[in-house]
Amino acid sequence: MSSSESLLKLLFTRPGDFRTLIQFKFFHEFKRDLSAIHEHPTSGWDRRSMRRCWEFLDMTSRSFSAVIKELDGDLARVICIFYLVLRGLDTIEDDMTIPDPVKQPVLRSFHKHTVTPGWTFDGSGPGEKDRQLLVEYDVVVEELNRLPPQYRDVIVEICEKMENGMADFAHKAATTGEIYLEKIEDWDLYCHYVAGLVGEGLSRLLSASGKEQPWLGDQLELSNSMGLFLQKTNIIRDYREDTEQRRYFWPKEIWTREEYSVNGHGAFKEMEEMYVPENEKQALWVLSGLVVDVLRHAPDCLDYLRLLKNQSVFNFCAIPQVMAIATLNLVFMNPQTFQRNIKIRKAEAAGLIMKSTNPRDIAYLFRDYARRIHVKCDPKDPSFLKVAISCGHIEMWCELNYPSFVSVPSQPGQGPVIDPNDRRSAVIALDEKRDKELLEIQRLAKATDGKVKDIVRSGVKTTTKETHWDLIAFMVFAMVAVLGLGLGISWLVINKLSPDS
Repeated sequence: MSSSESLLKLLFTRPGDFRTLIQFKFFHEFKRDLSAIHEHPTSGWDRRSMRRCWEFLDMTSRSFSAVIKELDGDLARVICIFYLVLRGLDTIEDDMTIPDPVKQPVLRSFHKHTVTPGWTFDGSGPGEKDRQLLVEYDVVVEELNRLPPQYRDVIVEICEKMENGMADFAHKAATTGEIYLEKIEDWDLYCHYVAGLVGEGLSRLLSASGKEQPWLGDQLELSNSMGLFLQKTNIIRDYREDTEQRRYFWPKEIWTREEYSVNGHGAFKEMEEMYVPENEKQALWVLSGLVVDVLRHAPDCLDYLRLLKNQSVFNFCAIPQVMAIATLNLVFMNPQTFQRNIKIRKAEAAGLIMKSTNPRDIAYLFRDYARRIHVKCDPKDPSFLKVAISCGHIEMWCELNYPSFVSVPSQPGQGPVIDPNDRRSAVIALDEKRDKELLEIQRLAKATDGKVKDIVRSGVKTTTKETHWDLIAFMVFAMVAVLGLGLGISWLVINKLSPDS
């Protein structure tokens, strides 16, 4: 079906989606033209090697290509090269047709290969979707070596950390026969190597570019959470595709829990059992346990996004995160997750992109999707309370940082709009009253050459003096009362102990 036919069908079946896509097409679609002559100094489009890199970015990235190209100045080219380097590394790690004795040295030396002029790799299996990137990897090497040292060194260092982590996991699976991740800690560590380090590298590159604060590169925990939130969501969504290729990333600690047993069916022994229709409810409860683990990274992601100042950088970081929370809502309690790779609708994705413009709107999108997840949760689900708490953490973060009784003004230049019916607004009203009184005193003082200041000072002194006398009187009264009470208790004790009593 052609694009025009799809839109026509959408007009009659989902008119709201049709309107969103039209709005996105004409008003919000990504506009930067990297091939324009004035862009050549930053995009590198005038070089054959860089043009090929941009082509590989489109071929290998389904979700990041557009937002990478929109980054300001040469940052788009830097992140493009960073992405392709890590995509090449990940392609070798994912390829199950490469024997471990061949894979290990290539993986552990990839940071050296990636700066070796002319280096390529043609050992990937014919069915590997990103094989061509490695076959022509010399263009990536050429462009990486063109980058200034502050960029190139970060990319090479992150590549070295990632390659060793990947190699360790691949070697363990190949030599021990253990194909599953055992603990949640193992899942966290694996996702750190393949995604958390990406977040760390991006933060350091953003800092090096000068478009963000220098200390952003030191936010390792928040950067790691950004990567883990995306990676874990993708791992959940790609369940069927990964299991069919015998790649298992769900931790056994979650999917083998006995609490997920249903109608006498014990815990799962193999991950393939989850897409059997008879095991649907049990599989959905496993899915719920995984979603709980992913949601714990959401507050960190929101904290990270609040640190960003450059609009193109914010869009680049925020859009994938919003897509992830929307995907998490899509897969949650959805039996189709176990049957095929499901994605959010194009119109929904377009709407999210148009709304992802500032931290407040992102936070509210997270909150709205968390509420949808909470509504779908089954009270019989063993993770029911954990899901509610996880969604509550997102709700609490939003209310703490962007209170719901304060709204954005409708006109530029206006202050925030406060809901007068909310009791919390009384605190703000009191602060505003005090501010007005202070301004009035300052105005009078300026108008009378400081005479009002003298009056205010004398008033303060008088008040202070009166306060001192009140305090002294209270202390004397308290001492007399304590002394009298003590004498009374002593008298009673003496009479009680007297032989005549």
